[in-house]
Amino acid sequence: MSDAQLLKLENVTRSVLLPDDSELHILNGINLSVSEGDHIAIVGRSGTGKSTLLNILGLLDRPTSGSLAWRGQDATRLSARRAAHARGRDLGFVFQQFNLLPGRTALENVMAPLMYASGRDFWRRRTLAAEALEKVGLGARLDSMPQTLSGGEQQRVAIARALVRRPRVVLADEPTGALDVATGRAVMELLDAATVESGAALITITHDINVAALAREQFRLEDGMLKSMAQEVAR
Repeated sequence: MSDAQLLKLENVTRSVLLPDDSELHILNGINLSVSEGDHIAIVGRSGTGKSTLLNILGLLDRPTSGSLAWRGQDATRLSARRAAHARGRDLGFVFQQFNLLPGRTALENVMAPLMYASGRDFWRRRTLAAEALEKVGLGARLDSMPQTLSGGEQQRVAIARALVRRPRVVLADEPTGALDVATGRAVMELLDAATVESGAALITITHDINVAALAREQFRLEDGMLKSMAQEVAR
């Protein structure tokens, strides 16, 4: 684990105003520190605020109160343009439903984030995408369309796409939810190995305790708060 801190949440809350003018409190004092090389799992049932927390970690949303630091800077003060730039450059996303572009090959899907790159990465986008697919075992499927790939293969394309810009943090939202148990475990082991190799932090948000067990730190999201599962076991 590196000492280079990437994300730090202190007493983060998130509330939304309902039509009857009452407040729905979704997050109630979240504290979390993420450094380079970390692999963190956050477990929670549906409706516990996992997606809300993911959006804050991914700089897609801002806390109602509390502090959110990104690489030592106050992320709540980032303009929309600077937040979008940080997401494109330093954050990779892996989703449950893969979110691959239909009508585009595996190679074209992985190249997509590099269309917004600059300099050498933009001009080498085809080579970088091919290398990323090779690393996830799909070097022979560059020209395959998503519908011709299995669920596990589609998720590996999504992993290659998330890693192709060498992000500092990878956020995986229920990455095995659409896969069978054996394929899901293989995908998680691949994702873990790929982020270890690149030095990126990996944050997995899941309802599956078996997926969470693959991480080095596990937290449970309950009543809008994060609780260390290691402390639960100790008690």
